[in-house]
Amino acid sequence: MQIDVINPATKRVVETLNRSNVEEVNDAVATALQSFETWRQKTSEERGVVLHAIADGIEASATELANLIVSEQGKPLPVAMMEVGGAVAWTRYNADLSQKPEVLEDSEERRVEVHRLPLGVVASITPWNWPLMIAIWHIMPALKAGNSVVVKPSSNTPLSTIKLVDIVCEVEPGLLGFVLGGKVAGEALVTHPDVKKLVFTGSTPTGTHLASLIAKDLKKVTLELGGNDAGIVLANADIDKLASKIYMSAFINMGQTCAALKRLYVHRSKYDALCNALVDMAKAEVVGNGMEEGVTFGPVQNKNQYDLVTSMIRQARDSGSEVIAPELPEGLDGYFIAPTIIKNPPLELSVVCDEQFGPVLPVIPYDDVKEVMKDAIHKEFALGGSVWGEESDELDWVVEQLDSGTVWINNHAEVLPHIPFGGNKLSGLGVEFGVEGFLENTRRKVVSYSKK
Repeated sequence: MQIDVINPATKRVVETLNRSNVEEVNDAVATALQSFETWRQKTSEERGVVLHAIADGIEASATELANLIVSEQGKPLPVAMMEVGGAVAWTRYNADLSQKPEVLEDSEERRVEVHRLPLGVVASITPWNWPLMIAIWHIMPALKAGNSVVVKPSSNTPLSTIKLVDIVCEVEPGLLGFVLGGKVAGEALVTHPDVKKLVFTGSTPTGTHLASLIAKDLKKVTLELGGNDAGIVLANADIDKLASKIYMSAFINMGQTCAALKRLYVHRSKYDALCNALVDMAKAEVVGNGMEEGVTFGPVQNKNQYDLVTSMIRQARDSGSEVIAPELPEGLDGYFIAPTIIKNPPLELSVVCDEQFGPVLPVIPYDDVKEVMKDAIHKEFALGGSVWGEESDELDWVVEQLDSGTVWINNHAEVLPHIPFGGNKLSGLGVEFGVEGFLENTRRKVVSYSKK
């Protein structure tokens, strides 16, 4: 069977690739295991040198990678270049991480150290929204820890990942492999007895299913799953100062970001001013093919997501909510949805209750922050959350109440290589980034030296 990679701006086939069968998955794992036996013997410093060389290769291929991202994912070229730049920065950060033993005690009686050992072959399964960046997030800390990796990119966006594999293998052959396909390849990969860890970014149902498959042999697992992030704008918020950051937090990558701001609760005194500002920013976007100069807003990545988001917008309009969006330019023939603001939607609407993962933002007025907190805290998801306003006891109270893995103040959706990131509740298991995320790619060995 084959995979057609579709350009979402044109609905045309970019490239046709073969799906991996079980035998090919087994071969990829076998190659990675053989590479691991050599790679694990290298020092942390030697692995760091290799990762810097990989970063050099990504930089040298920046234009090609960005063009691949635009053709398969749809985002505007400047955003794709930003994604490549982030991939370089994340690779270099991991290259420089230290792996020195942690000393827990050094007394007259004993010296106790914690050593960190690699796991073996790591399976990475990545989504279609940030195809290169999320692959880097999975792969580079695993490699620095001494593991090898087999990655299965989304069938919608495999091209930039395949190029990344080529770049890595030019520096260190066999260290990173890939397989393609859906359920067959994915399940064969994660259940393979020589795979010792799964790192997955995607939907909660898929993540929990994969985790159930590997529970019997106790593989390590890191899951970054769905979210329905809420932002709360306080009565003391400076709308002129914050509106553009709120807009970008919601509509970055056409809203197709796990930790994007997806529900916005605004104090009634600031409601009209903020809604008007958001609508003006939406109208200023230039919607079109991401390869065209001047385009700032691309399509939704695939038909399924397009159908889901448009159905949410239609339901909101049918409910009597005010749906505000600029007209799309004539002549577009892709999965385009204009950046859409939904004013005062009923709280039971799907666009409020569920993760839309697209360019639509419900904006909900409130009068009492303590009352609205009951709606803002989601029963199932807790990836990110934010509060917007000046320093106050009320702001501190909101920060205390929000139960998400990350709470931002006057910001949202910002992730950094040195800051741990992960979700609570059904939004994930474990963390990525920083030292804490790096250590999830290792196994602990305590060494206790008796001095008497």
